[in-house]
Amino acid sequence: MTKQINTCQVIRPETSYVGKQSFTYFTGISAENVGAEAICMHLLTIPPGGRAKAHLHENHETTIYVISGEAGMWYGDKLTDHMDCHPGDFIYIPAGVPHLPYNASETDPCTAVVARTDPNEQESVVLLPEPDNLK
Repeated sequence: MTKQINTCQVIRPETSYVGKQSFTYFTGISAENVGAEAICMHLLTIPPGGRAKAHLHENHETTIYVISGEAGMWYGDKLTDHMDCHPGDFIYIPAGVPHLPYNASETDPCTAVVARTDPNEQESVVLLPEPDNLK
């Protein structure tokens, strides 16, 4: 049930949840907790060596701001394209683009702010089969 709240609010990331992608997110802004209608935003810390499951977000764009740590992401139809992500980088993922982010470090966590045009956060997540050629 979506809360319909028509006022400004402060949300403190005191709780977390595990998303379909296998990452743990700190609860931020979503339809479920503030009644957001067109956006969600969460804090994500990827543990050393951690990675998501291959997935896409149907009909929803995603933006990410890397706060700390080093990450990488496989993306594209067959997850053959790759990018490195560093603190201070902004990342844009168009709606429907398959991707698989991971922490590039085996010793340090990677922390990022994730925003998406899906106010329900997990509703548009579609898990995909993972190619064998990824590290």
